[in-house]
Amino acid sequence: MDRRRRAVEVAAAAAAVMVLLLLPIVPAGGARRDWGFHPPSSFVGYTEPNTKPDIRNSGQSFVFNYTLAKAIVEYASAVYMTDLTALYTWTCSRCNDLTRGFEVTCIIVDVQNCLQAFVGVDPNLNAIIVAIRGTQENSIQNWIKDLIWKQVNLNYPNMPNAKVHIGFYSSYNNTLLRPAITNAVRKARKLHGDCDIIVTGHSMGGAIASFCVLDLAISFGSDNVHLMSFGQPRVGNAAFASYFAKYVPKTIRMTHERDIVPHLPPYFFFLPQLTYRHFPREVWEHDVDGNTTFQVCDGSGEDPNCSRSVFVLFWSASDHLTYMGVKIEADDWSTCRIVMGQSVEQLGMSLASNIATSGHSVDVVIADHSVQVD
Repeated sequence: MDRRRRAVEVAAAAAAVMVLLLLPIVPAGGARRDWGFHPPSSFVGYTEPNTKPDIRNSGQSFVFNYTLAKAIVEYASAVYMTDLTALYTWTCSRCNDLTRGFEVTCIIVDVQNCLQAFVGVDPNLNAIIVAIRGTQENSIQNWIKDLIWKQVNLNYPNMPNAKVHIGFYSSYNNTLLRPAITNAVRKARKLHGDCDIIVTGHSMGGAIASFCVLDLAISFGSDNVHLMSFGQPRVGNAAFASYFAKYVPKTIRMTHERDIVPHLPPYFFFLPQLTYRHFPREVWEHDVDGNTTFQVCDGSGEDPNCSRSVFVLFWSASDHLTYMGVKIEADDWSTCRIVMGQSVEQLGMSLASNIATSGHSVDVVIADHSVQVD
């Protein structure tokens, strides 16, 4: 066993060296810059409204709903917005198109841990939407480097042999997110009945969303609970992936072209029980002969013919920031500092006042303060 673990460490070190070579150094002052390789000039990063995308199921019975995915990616993008007033009134620059008519019922901001989420109801889908924000500030590069070295280091409760990434697990289970989200979902179900629950997130938000949707599936049952994440990293070992597939079978993990993040933390096929492993089902968005193709991958979670077919030297951080033609990144890369610029109490009172003036009914949960406006 020690030899195997040593082999994992050596392989991780080798992967780290290769990946770090791909990541440029952030210039002084923390200015943003482009990462990785650019797509070829023929790359189609979006599908025109009247163009039917190429969806390849590779003999799978699983059906990918493009229109649904296009709507959900807009929620995953909107949760990055820093203007909370525009979020709860659903008037932000990303709050349109397929998500028109969405009603926000709860906004959650965990200042200490720099986490943000919202819960609401989509009348067109007849579903409760839970969206969790991904990595904030100018930290994606350091976050990617850190992921290379992370090992599965926490036993998941009540799941024998299942181990998970302690950081992602704690970001949901040991912060404001878990009680606030479960309470908001419970309230929404009382008002709207047993409608579907769709949880989404991008990047780190997708990883946190995995633990959120598993928690909701155990609490509310698997039949009406769905996960659709975008560019999420691996979160647990093979045993955890197996449990997850059992409890949350209605799962789609979107990957895009050569996005580096879904390849992290590393997976080593020759030591499958000792390393991280994705749960199914992956849908890989990539370019084929100048056309955007959505390839439905097999049920293993680690289909070698999907995003894993991209050689490590061609992994790209820039492909991480766009999915289905939608930009998914912060509109301001210093959100946490903006929130910290005023006290939590002041922020809560300000939002409560704005909500009351607007006539909306929204719960605002900030740190350990909860302000409800009826």
